[in-house]
Amino acid sequence: MAKRISDESVMKSTGKTWSEWFSILNKAGAKKMDHKEIAEMIYNNYKISGWWSQMVTVQYEQEVKGRKLHETTSGFQISKSKTLPFSMAKVFSAVQSSSKRKIWLKDPDFKISKAIKNKSIRGKWMDGKTNIEFQFYSKDKNRTQLVVQLNKINSSKEAEKLKKYWEMNLKILQDKLSKTEK
Repeated sequence: MAKRISDESVMKSTGKTWSEWFSILNKAGAKKMDHKEIAEMIYNNYKISGWWSQMVTVQYEQEVKGRKLHETTSGFQISKSKTLPFSMAKVFSAVQSSSKRKIWLKDPDFKISKAIKNKSIRGKWMDGKTNIEFQFYSKDKNRTQLVVQLNKINSSKEAEKLKKYWEMNLKILQDKLSKTEK
């Protein structure tokens, strides 16, 4: 299980501790509600932000309902992010081009289904079932944040493996792009 946000932080932001939230949710019948119903109930009844409504819901589902780390209603999901010291065009090209992916990515032959230049790339991962998405965010002229997200992953174990895989491959991407600048 992921490390939970502290009681102090949740109290400061929501006005309640984790045990208070879990008690409220149990009394409201949240054990029989799905994720969306719980989050909406918290948001509508307690007037906390959407982000905190989601955090309280996820923590409740993990600790009370037995939801596993990275688990969603459609399998498991992970994301990995890295800010790279390169232009958006350079980072986008390194991901979109299959010949450039071969330089930095261990498994470069996933299927791209949609690409919006310098914004996003979507497709299917190597297993043909897992969705993959790359999001590109300009931090300034020469820095780009790349976010890789995979969902519909079959298991918690596979999700953890993919999280490590992408952490390693994003470091390789940065190293390879650095060498092309010299």
